[in-house]
Amino acid sequence: MEAGNRGRVRVERTAKRVRTYLGGRVVADTTSALLVWEVPYYPTYYFRLADVDEAALKSTGTTKHSPSRGEAVVYTVTSGTAEATEAALAYPDSPLEEIRGHVRFEWDAMDAWFEEDEQVYFHPRDPYTRVDILPSSRHVRVEVDGVTVADSRGARILFETGLPARYYLPKTDVRLDLLEHTDTVTHCPYKGTAEYWSVNGAKDLAWSYRTPLPESERVAGLIAFYNEKLDIYVDGELQERPKTKFS
Repeated sequence: MEAGNRGRVRVERTAKRVRTYLGGRVVADTTSALLVWEVPYYPTYYFRLADVDEAALKSTGTTKHSPSRGEAVVYTVTSGTAEATEAALAYPDSPLEEIRGHVRFEWDAMDAWFEEDEQVYFHPRDPYTRVDILPSSRHVRVEVDGVTVADSRGARILFETGLPARYYLPKTDVRLDLLEHTDTVTHCPYKGTAEYWSVNGAKDLAWSYRTPLPESERVAGLIAFYNEKLDIYVDGELQERPKTKFS
């Protein structure tokens, strides 16, 4: 990968084939995508104009300013019978030379994204994020408002770059009578689709991946709890509640 930095924005080229769809049709298809860190947490894909269906881009006649990327031309994206309003940006005169001649699409406005032939959810995978899942015989106990809701010596601990360790526990070690399934669903590009439970009346404190992505298969069917919002004891020691975007 070739890397560059301009101010607070980082730009890298990836060798992955990247595609995005709208209205059942491919809008952009490239093997020369740029990863651009517009925010610190994860990158965004930028496509060369040559790799975009330009007939799908309709200028809105408006612009949008970014302090780091400059003035953007705003496009509505049309494909088949679908239309995504103001869903694409291009920076023809950007101070970031690497992104000139490229288009970026609003992730959630598009129907689907693929890296090679695997669908990706929520945002592109960050090449600097690693997920390790290790079995552990450490004693893990979870409390909510003084009530023990899980007690296990069979945890799988998931270590993900930039996040606190997550303790995934067998359902047989969880007080399922205190859990109520909710309608909440989230997607992670590293782990897959999660379902959620309220715990002892507190909404969405626990989650699980029924069919995680291949790299996270070791947590399939196990339940994890938000360290930020309840008390977790490991080998009898109360863990400090971490401060994260989930707090």
